[in-house]
Amino acid sequence: MKRFHVHVSVSILSDSIRFYSTLFGADPIRVEPDYAKWMLDDPRINFAISTRNSALGVNHVGVQVDSSEELTGLETNLKRASSSVMPESEVTCCYAVSDKYWVTDPQGVAWEVFHTLKDAPVYGEDRTASIRDSTKPPCCGPKGKTESAASPCI
Repeated sequence: MKRFHVHVSVSILSDSIRFYSTLFGADPIRVEPDYAKWMLDDPRINFAISTRNSALGVNHVGVQVDSSEELTGLETNLKRASSSVMPESEVTCCYAVSDKYWVTDPQGVAWEVFHTLKDAPVYGEDRTASIRDSTKPPCCGPKGKTESAASPCI
């Protein structure tokens, strides 16, 4: 089954956790010093926030799937929609290890389709290239346009 995913970059994590917990009527299922995540069934969404990016607002959107077969199906759809599909296998990002594909839509919005394999104790690997400017996406979405390509996703 598919679950919509939205990742929002925020400036003050505690304020945003309070806001979204009240909005959703639920506490996040994971909270780290730089990150929080809600896995909601109504609406069915994986909603994450982090302080990892200086460009505030929607960082990226996507679709999370429950199996590698579903991921393969979405990969096929992505390749029909764009010639610039970027795969990642067993990448650590957002405190999870996932197989994923990245693509940028015609408006420049980064889309991630992914299958989470397991939890991880760290946010993710250092990624320096932007999905919009390179063949390798940064950890958990593109860097803001004002950031340099050398700025790490630590």
